[in-house]
Amino acid sequence: MNESRSLGGRFPEQGDGTRCAHAGLPEPVPGAPFLPGPVFAAPYHLDPAQGSATPPNWYGRPDNPTRRLLEAAIGELEGGECRVFASGQAAITGLLLAMLRPGDTVVLPADGYFAVRAFATETLAGNGVRVLLAPTAGPYPSFEGVRLVLVETLANPGLDVVDLPALAERARSTGALLAVDNTTATPLGQRPLDLGADLVVASGTKALTGHSDLLLGYLATRSTELLDKLTAWRTATGAVPGAFDAWLAHRSLATLDLRLGRQSANAEALARMLAARADVSGLRWPGRADDPAYPVASRQLRRMPGVLSFDLGSAERVARFLEASRLVAAATSFGGLHTTADRRAQWGDDTAPGFVRLSCGVEDTVDLVADVTAALGAVV
Repeated sequence: MNESRSLGGRFPEQGDGTRCAHAGLPEPVPGAPFLPGPVFAAPYHLDPAQGSATPPNWYGRPDNPTRRLLEAAIGELEGGECRVFASGQAAITGLLLAMLRPGDTVVLPADGYFAVRAFATETLAGNGVRVLLAPTAGPYPSFEGVRLVLVETLANPGLDVVDLPALAERARSTGALLAVDNTTATPLGQRPLDLGADLVVASGTKALTGHSDLLLGYLATRSTELLDKLTAWRTATGAVPGAFDAWLAHRSLATLDLRLGRQSANAEALARMLAARADVSGLRWPGRADDPAYPVASRQLRRMPGVLSFDLGSAERVARFLEASRLVAAATSFGGLHTTADRRAQWGDDTAPGFVRLSCGVEDTVDLVADVTAALGAVV
């Protein structure tokens, strides 16, 4: 059995890089690899008499040792028990469908991931769930009678931030559950469970795994009751990642601290350059002292994200900018090794035609700044 050790319990004083490199690894055994290879199996041998009552594995949908090691690793980083899903969307829709019943009320971000709002209006409302929308920075409606409050902070793509301890207190006072989408911040940027949230949901497709080669989502909580509900939902729907994706994700976690460090440094340098340009407007990066999110972000976030946003005024200028750049790829994800950018209005976000979300990769800072500067110059 390759059950993982709890690094957080054994080495609570260690830094982010150490925790990422060792998270979820099994106890060392001479001759064994650091991270065991993926286990590809649908059925497993059962005890002839006890059947599925014999732990730990009986069928690949509810049970997989590779998946459990990844869950242990993410759980250590988030500070709770984790369940991984086939994608971020599978995790967040699983959360909503597992927790909400007809007649319930849910508060969702008006400025968060557009696909969640679409799911709410097309599916949740059709199931008899009352859907309220609120911007990340507020104001929020009364939480009286609300079953679940979901916030995405940092918001994608606008990068607003909400004061999680204050929001958690409001939710707790009315009996509402608070779930936090931690995709952009990652567990190294903030740990929502430490700040009062009941649940964390995230897309591991983005910065968490960071190599643009897999889809993954996860949910984390410290509540046994909530974890049991989420586990039962995942088992019933089969929304699990494959063993190889789980193994790739666990391998990639080891460099999370290193990747985020370079991405954040690149975002800071680009933000400084973009702020000085007259042909760029609406710059947002919460690490800048004059950003609207800075007062909350500076005290709540442990590190600033590698994502920033700005406006080039028109769809045509965005296209010319992307064509002129040699290092910025046109792509619609974020958090990867390569710098990417996309015009969010084309995907359904309520943004201006020239609004750009740019995700910094791990390129050398001087090269990236020079490339973006030259590409903007070509647009002019």
